[in-house]
Amino acid sequence: MRPPYLLVDIDGVLIPFPDADGSIPATHARHDVVPTGRSVDDPVTVWLNQAHGPMLMEVIRTGLVTPVWCTSWRQGATTVIGPLLGLPPLPYVDLPRPEITTSHPNGYLWKRDHVDAWLGDAPAVWIDDDFTSLDHAWAAERTGRGVATLLLQPDPHIGLQAEHLAEVLAWAGHLSVVPASEPGASPGAAAA
Repeated sequence: MRPPYLLVDIDGVLIPFPDADGSIPATHARHDVVPTGRSVDDPVTVWLNQAHGPMLMEVIRTGLVTPVWCTSWRQGATTVIGPLLGLPPLPYVDLPRPEITTSHPNGYLWKRDHVDAWLGDAPAVWIDDDFTSLDHAWAAERTGRGVATLLLQPDPHIGLQAEHLAEVLAWAGHLSVVPASEPGASPGAAAA
């Protein structure tokens, strides 16, 4: 079996949301970035933990998973955020830009239908801060029909922790995986 996909969100996973008092974890440093479509006069402030890059690279180097960005940052994940963490260009799920007022318009994460179509029958571990019980039921249903699926949900005010990545490796290590030689291929949808 090919390595499962490791789908990684950014907001609430690598970029924590401020606490009620506006504080960000002390582990995170401020960066003003200019995503595609923004002017240099109108940058976006993000807070990143420099330890995340090496932590993710350790997981990627095992070959037990194939990393893919799964975020509303889309290509900006690989051109803006990834380089700040020292990550190589990674493919991304080319999510649409929905006209929604909640991230759960149908009671589950808005990305899920797009991810489900993108994955097809490929196994995956997905790290996102915004799952609902319906997303967890979807993962259990996929796993029940033989498509290993794990959802990991960091606290959006703290973000990704070493124990999340340890869980990724433990989970992937139990699958019958032939390690990939390099990160990258996508099952069908856009990758860059």
